[in-house]
Amino acid sequence: MTAPAGTIRIYNTLSRRKETFETIDPGKVRMYVCGVTPYDSAHIGHGMSMTVFDIIRRYLEHRGYEVRHIQNFTDIDDKIIARANREGIDPNDLTEDLISQWHAETAELGALPASYYPRATQEVGPIIEMIEGLIEKGHAYPVGGDVYFRVRSFPTYGKLSHRDLDDLFSGARIEVDERKDDPLDFALWKAVKPGEPSWESPWGPGRPGWHIECSAMSSTYLDGMVDIHGGGSDLIFPHHENEIAQSEAFLGHEPFARYWVHNGLVKVGADKMSKSLGNFVRLRDILDRGLGPAFRLMVLQGHYRAPLTYSEEGLIAAERGLERLRLAADPDAPVSDADGIEGGGEDLAALAAESDRRFHEAMDDDFNSPIAVSVLFDLARAINRERAGGADGATVEPARAKLAELAGVLGVDVTPAESDAGNAGPFIDLLLKVRGELRAAKQWALSDLIRDELAALGVSVEDTAGGATWSAKRG
Repeated sequence: MTAPAGTIRIYNTLSRRKETFETIDPGKVRMYVCGVTPYDSAHIGHGMSMTVFDIIRRYLEHRGYEVRHIQNFTDIDDKIIARANREGIDPNDLTEDLISQWHAETAELGALPASYYPRATQEVGPIIEMIEGLIEKGHAYPVGGDVYFRVRSFPTYGKLSHRDLDDLFSGARIEVDERKDDPLDFALWKAVKPGEPSWESPWGPGRPGWHIECSAMSSTYLDGMVDIHGGGSDLIFPHHENEIAQSEAFLGHEPFARYWVHNGLVKVGADKMSKSLGNFVRLRDILDRGLGPAFRLMVLQGHYRAPLTYSEEGLIAAERGLERLRLAADPDAPVSDADGIEGGGEDLAALAAESDRRFHEAMDDDFNSPIAVSVLFDLARAINRERAGGADGATVEPARAKLAELAGVLGVDVTPAESDAGNAGPFIDLLLKVRGELRAAKQWALSDLIRDELAALGVSVEDTAGGATWSAKRG
């Protein structure tokens, strides 16, 4: 392993500022990312979060760090139980099927597998041990088979969400239970109810509460201290706030996680994506169209902390952008018109070095992928300009190789795709001929319709100096 290079700065939700990244163990990163609750198919919000932390991990490893990446599955939950009972199946069968789907979908999105995927149902022993320790230290108390965390026993509760303890009643999802010492106290262990799976415990049969599982898992798999703890911004309160309280109360030291990193949420149009609004987009719907790589680029073109505004038009635009990068990185690509600009004899070797510097400067600054991606497109345009000016392969090669290298750091594959259109090729050629005539007649709406419908079928169209070219989605 090479020594980490460069100074990386990360925005820490805990401090609300960018901080210089320093790890617990030199050259090693302990990263815990909250995973999915497998009660339904994954949606693009899950896909965004997974992609964000895959990019962060890839960049850290590129910089020379050894990353131990833990991502959990909350495979016991009220929603899981409700759906399993409704469908008359075992909750384990439901979660097993959905977890298998998740692994397949994340692989199709180009994500590296986590170092380990602990599941709540397989970590009940460590969870019970942590709850027992919290009771012994006076931070938790049992009531009728349930166990609650005593929030006011942890003086700095609210430090992640930056809310005053007494103000947390407003807008908080508080479980009403007169047996609790305080309305803010939350469940660590839930007594079994009819129709629910359960495990034996010192307080009777039951199951873990939601928050305690992540504290137990991070403690078990990352030795009680975390460099980067990640998840969606919707987890800041109450989940991550409660996790801090449990973990630090149990471990007796703070912080148990050095850097809290949260990605923005997905919006469809002007609204947050939700099933109730009918704007729910499943990840599988994108993958089945061969647009997983385009979705990755779409995520990269926005900053990870900002909301991702999803639209079909935006996804297709990302697919076209991806094809531009692939054409520039292809040593055998046709000459591009480069927006009508002729080559100017640019020093592509010098540009490749400057692009490398700009790329790393952006990613070192809180993983600023929009700037990093703009560097890739700048490099691609320069390659196309020089090709249009007659530059030979040897002249273009330093920039072409650098483009492929930097894109690979982000998990963006720009190697040329092999056509899998088969016998549809002549028909696509005919459509492009018709589209060319429409463009000549300035019937832009119809010509764009052909291009967009082909893109929806996995065929990308690129306009070049010699006419339109096409490439099929990757098989």
